[in-house]
Amino acid sequence: MSSAPRTLADQLRAWSDEQLTALLRARPDLATPAPQDTAQLASRAGTRASAQRAVDQLDRLALTVLDAVVALGGTTSVAALHRVVNAATEAVDGALDTVRSLALVWGTDDALRPLTVLGEVVGTRLSGLGPSVVTLTAGYGPARVTDLCRAVGLTPSGNRHDDVEAVARRLADPDAVAALVDGLDERARAILEHLAVEGRDGTLGPDGTDGNEAAEQLLALGLLVARDRVHVTVPREVAICLRGGHTTREPADAVPELATSARDAGLVDRTAAGAAFELVRHVELLLEHWGTTPPSALRTGGLGVRELKAVAELLMTDERTAALHVEVALAADLLGNGTTPDGDPVWLPTEHFDVWAAAPPADRWATLALAWLDSPRVASLVGTRENGKPVNALTPELERVWLPDTRRTALEQVGALEPGTVLAAGTGIASLVERVAWLRPRRPALRARAVAWAVEESAVLGVTGLGGLSAHGRALLSPDDPVHHAPAALAPLLPEPVDHVLLQADLTAVAPGPLDADLARHLAMLADIESRGGATVYRFTDTSVRRAFDSGWSSAEVHGFLAAASRTEVPQALTYMVDDVSRRFGTIRVGAAESFLRSDDEAALTELVHHPKAGTLRLRRIAPTVVVSDVPLDVLLPRLRELGAAPVVEAPDGTVRLARREALRARSTRRRATPPDVVPLPGPLDAQAAARLAARAASTVTAIRAGDRAAAHRPAPALRASEPTTPASTLAVLREAVEAGTTVWIGYLDNHGSSVERVVDPRKVEAGWLTAYDHRSDELRSFAVHRITAVRRLADRA
Repeated sequence: MSSAPRTLADQLRAWSDEQLTALLRARPDLATPAPQDTAQLASRAGTRASAQRAVDQLDRLALTVLDAVVALGGTTSVAALHRVVNAATEAVDGALDTVRSLALVWGTDDALRPLTVLGEVVGTRLSGLGPSVVTLTAGYGPARVTDLCRAVGLTPSGNRHDDVEAVARRLADPDAVAALVDGLDERARAILEHLAVEGRDGTLGPDGTDGNEAAEQLLALGLLVARDRVHVTVPREVAICLRGGHTTREPADAVPELATSARDAGLVDRTAAGAAFELVRHVELLLEHWGTTPPSALRTGGLGVRELKAVAELLMTDERTAALHVEVALAADLLGNGTTPDGDPVWLPTEHFDVWAAAPPADRWATLALAWLDSPRVASLVGTRENGKPVNALTPELERVWLPDTRRTALEQVGALEPGTVLAAGTGIASLVERVAWLRPRRPALRARAVAWAVEESAVLGVTGLGGLSAHGRALLSPDDPVHHAPAALAPLLPEPVDHVLLQADLTAVAPGPLDADLARHLAMLADIESRGGATVYRFTDTSVRRAFDSGWSSAEVHGFLAAASRTEVPQALTYMVDDVSRRFGTIRVGAAESFLRSDDEAALTELVHHPKAGTLRLRRIAPTVVVSDVPLDVLLPRLRELGAAPVVEAPDGTVRLARREALRARSTRRRATPPDVVPLPGPLDAQAAARLAARAASTVTAIRAGDRAAAHRPAPALRASEPTTPASTLAVLREAVEAGTTVWIGYLDNHGSSVERVVDPRKVEAGWLTAYDHRSDELRSFAVHRITAVRRLADRA
């Protein structure tokens, strides 16, 4: 660069379109809305919120370089960074290019300047460096400055400013500092080393203590400087010398190694595929169950503790894993808030669940896994306590905006391992936490736990297996169409569904593999799941068989289904059970008297009326075949079933009304999607989103260049008064520009009454409207002539 830019805006104006486009892609918040010109872009880049988002992307090396630029104060040079940053020269140059491309540092190689706001955003917290001697001694009087000069071996000049600068240069000399440190006593040296290592201020004790005497010795030599009457700090120059001339003791470019072990890649894929299949099966089972028996929603919108325990029992897993399944279903928009027919708030499957359930298992898994990958909800916090309150599933308080980036970063590091290599048991996750802490040092304290949770949850979801990233997990993380490639990688690993079961004499059925969807649904209607695993065991009971009859099955249909589904002979005991339940089913009909019971089997009514546990039902026989009760029908029905009866509801016209539960659905709860060109934190995008972001960045650069041109040709206030402002004179200039093919600058009032400036190429003036090519929007636009407040001729069009 031939000359140093005066401001960040000047430097950005000198950047190429490619550099500006790269900046807007790396910091998309700068492009929303599109800046008017480069000055506004530079102003927006220097705001605290935008700078903080950009700094959050940096790894420890880049953050250390940025920290050094801020710590050295004012302006510094590339050569100075090479000296003070504890890293290889090539690494420092690469990190400096990164922070420059993000417009966090600007200027020439000999005069690098950080954004002013970085003193607040970054400070020197990474290195713990204190302010310089010049800053710290601002309150020193001439006499004290003179004493300080003599203490470090300098002859005072009598000019306070020059003397302070000389002291700063002396304390930046490692040999001079070493000589001063060699003259310290043991106590003073220990205090100095401790404060230099910790990078924090020290506190003076009561007068006369040993610590204060040692501190006074350090203060006299300038190795410590008082911030106030109580606190002291190690000056920046001294701290750098004590750290061997660097801002940090440890090398900033030393990336932590991952602890790994060998594992067959095929075994990893098969293990992850098994977990993926279980995830799909569990989510389907959970949502089908909640479709008929939805759990109540808390007033805060969460899921109660008892309801979560019920989910764990249903899925035969622990509560933490059950919470993960519930949260993944919510993230995938398969679960949402709804209401019962009575208006009670409950959690229900959404309308998308039915479409999802009909898709192939691999596609269903991809939907769940992608939703989890991009979800900001910390499912693993469920069951813990925050601020003294228990954390429930599905509550809004679980969202953390930084979580998707942390989750992806952790999995990408696992995916970067060589094939056949996985995280070592025991030490692998701890090493991964250190690696992610190096890559994203500015994440909150919860990040370390979040990295471990990401690995654990990914194993449950089938993204990883045995500590390694699976083949379908790699496809999931790839920006190249994961929606299609991930299911394609998983599908060959999933077991083929079976179309039969093995009925056994103990009234159980064994499914030797994953059942066909229709077979599994029908079998779940007839039997209860007793155990899951490689082979699922179903148990037939009177209650489960009656459930099928309640849903409209006939005895012949049940016998036919069992015979068709079983590869073994139907046990005689099961046949007798079905016939017995069928014989009792519907022999008693219930109506409303409040309620009535009617049966052609007088003996059955007699047995029921005299049942020892039927006293609370207040049954009264009014005819040999009719019994009435003042208990409501919705209470009477379940109580009769508890007593072993199998009643059906009789409608007013005498027909039978089946007691089938209606599956309820909630409306989709999908949150409004983040615009494809704006991401919460810059991260991997799929090909289409990346193309949209690139196109938007390019169009924004075009608008910025047009704004710069308009600003450069904006007439001075004195000239504006002399420009034609009457409609006639405005039309004359515009028509002349149309004929001559020249470019003009116009001042314009938009539909909101705001004054804007545009550089345009007039094409046509007709019926009070100007049709012109707008350099900012890069398209033909129409402008009302009566809203044009000023016009000025510019250069000819190219």
